[in-house]
Amino acid sequence: MIDREAVRSNAKYLRQVRPIDPEEIAEYIEDYPHPAVVKQTLREEAFDLGLIEKEDGTFVPVPEEPVDAPNWNPTAVPDSYCFALEDLLVGEYGANWHVGESGDRLREAIRRLKADYFYGNAVEYDQVAALGYAIYHLPDYYAVVGYVLETLAERGLLDRQLRVLDVGAGSGGPALGLSDFLPADALVEYHAIEPSASTDILSRMLEETGPNFHTTIHETTIESYTPADGETFDLILFGNVLSELDAPADVVSDATAWLEPDGSIVAIEPADQNTAIGLRDVERTVAPPDGALNIYAPTLRLWDGHAPSDRGWSFDVRDDLEVPPFQQRLADGAKDDETPIELPDPDAYINVDVQFAYSIIRLDGELRFPFKSTASRYAKMAQMENHVTERINLLAVKLSHNLSSDADANPLFKIGDGSETIDHYAVLTRRTALNGELAAAPYGSVLEFENVLVLWNDDEESYNLVVDDETVVDAIAGYTH
Repeated sequence: MIDREAVRSNAKYLRQVRPIDPEEIAEYIEDYPHPAVVKQTLREEAFDLGLIEKEDGTFVPVPEEPVDAPNWNPTAVPDSYCFALEDLLVGEYGANWHVGESGDRLREAIRRLKADYFYGNAVEYDQVAALGYAIYHLPDYYAVVGYVLETLAERGLLDRQLRVLDVGAGSGGPALGLSDFLPADALVEYHAIEPSASTDILSRMLEETGPNFHTTIHETTIESYTPADGETFDLILFGNVLSELDAPADVVSDATAWLEPDGSIVAIEPADQNTAIGLRDVERTVAPPDGALNIYAPTLRLWDGHAPSDRGWSFDVRDDLEVPPFQQRLADGAKDDETPIELPDPDAYINVDVQFAYSIIRLDGELRFPFKSTASRYAKMAQMENHVTERINLLAVKLSHNLSSDADANPLFKIGDGSETIDHYAVLTRRTALNGELAAAPYGSVLEFENVLVLWNDDEESYNLVVDDETVVDAIAGYTH
């Protein structure tokens, strides 16, 4: 057995001098262990020592600078991940996994999962369901996590050395997205919580991450998980799992005890109504006004002492991905099947839309955009009934893309200021050079409205803020002219 402490001691000394070569360290240790054993020991101790492994096999200190925002905008799932998933499918069902009985079973599993999510049913994962889930959700989950993390990186709030807890890691989409989002010189100690049949898939997909992405899978539920003594996390990720928990708010609240003081809890859910609203319910429960936790993004609370209590359906939308080959093959199998069952539409098995609800919660008071409203300057949404038919000034967060499905209709955007009890929408009835930023600003931007008309919408039981040629809209954060 190698003298582990001797390896650590030599590494601590040499890191101040030059790149650490396992062969050199082997020379300094009694009984001269094989350099490969030294290298493996350095890998196992790398996170505690703050060392990253380079392509030439040496180890150097992880840079102290935070992660830069990488302008994340993937167009497709990388080929290596597609190959890895297809390897699993071929290993399970053979080269023609997408046709015949296996293809039918996978397609039926996807339909069942979609129905269970839609109706809020409990979701059970056997091997077939786990593979179906991976086929359908790996692409969008891969893309989404980077878009969310970018909001932290843009403020320098994501260190290059991270200990991550991924709750409900599934088939590995968020983990792969995290790995690709981070720079090559980042160092990650990644812990996955996954109790289902997805662990075999997850294990295989994690093999595609780099040497500085150190992984551990805990085959248990989050309710039964306990970190090692004193272990805390820089990032706790709840990726598309809150809707599957019996008491999601309690789980998230308990997890804050494992969070570094400057760490983040990141919760992500699909954009559909049930899961997105459920995410907001959790967010509002765990972070009440003036509590210990604060909402970093996107639903900023612009009024101190207030929290929203409207319906809370809010989600971001990004560019679609290219259809990955494994989804295309399953869809083609539905076309070729002589006896398709129930749902022959092949598009039912293709999912490349990137639409998601998210919440970032912190302990340190950091906000993505640190603005606050004042009564001397702005109206408050909680008191909007006092302003119907009046023109007002307002500070609000843009909480949707254009919600109008009709191309000829006026663009419509959900907005909020953190005090709203009823849904508020900004309606762009006449676009001008002075109000165009309502449409142009990205999701999550802070907008300043000047001279906007307040109307009540009886049909939708909501407030419409009419943006016309008398209104000025400025994006004061989140948008570069």
